[in-house]
Amino acid sequence: MSDALFDVSGQVVLLSGGSRGIGKAIAAGFAERGARVVVTGREAASLEDCARELSGGGAEVGFEVCDVAEAGQIQACVGKVLDSHGRIDCLVNCAGVNRRIPAEDYTAEDFDFVLDINLKGAFQMSQAVGRHMLEQGHGTQINIDSFSTYAPLTNVTPYSMSKSGMSAMTRGLAQEWGPKGVRVNAIAPGFILTDLTERLWSDQNMRNWSNMVTPLRRLGVPRDMVGTAIFLASDAAAFVTGQVIRVDGGTSAGTNWPITGAFKVTEG
Repeated sequence: MSDALFDVSGQVVLLSGGSRGIGKAIAAGFAERGARVVVTGREAASLEDCARELSGGGAEVGFEVCDVAEAGQIQACVGKVLDSHGRIDCLVNCAGVNRRIPAEDYTAEDFDFVLDINLKGAFQMSQAVGRHMLEQGHGTQINIDSFSTYAPLTNVTPYSMSKSGMSAMTRGLAQEWGPKGVRVNAIAPGFILTDLTERLWSDQNMRNWSNMVTPLRRLGVPRDMVGTAIFLASDAAAFVTGQVIRVDGGTSAGTNWPITGAFKVTEG
């Protein structure tokens, strides 16, 4: 039985970074539930392949080439979507990059590459779509945050900085735009197995560590994000804004340590 409370059919959903990984899974989740989805990214070929794959079964999925590090491309992309669909009901800011480098070795170019896409680009996309949503008096925005805003990991400090900025952006925009009917929330994934991280998690030591610190004892997969995204875009979340929802298998619930069983500590 379908529940209208979680209905997203007919919504126009714009998804940055939607051709792979978490973005693609969320795009598929919306498309499967009757939303009209537009995915964006920097590579036309991968976007076209993604749209063709997700359009099966009558789903409506289009694409626009857009590098969110370029403000002009954002404006053009949003304009094309509005021309084609007349409105944007939901924005998912998923475009993101990372460079794993010790902090002392980061160059200015490395830093700008990460921050320009992960934070500046996300803000400018939110801003461009937000202006339209404010005019129409409703809309939802979902930012893809990160586990690193709970506990920064080593050798990705600028990435953690960019995502911490996104957390603040989520709360700040929710404060400013809530009175005008626009909700802004974030999803913070935990350790997720994607095509881009498969090599990392194929290392058995890494896999053992992730299982130890994750109460649900497995890596997440991109589709684990779909339910939360649908919830946040639907009327079920009508009174939810400014929140970061952690979809991480419980990793942020606390710090696990390698002590098993019970034992008695004698003082003295």
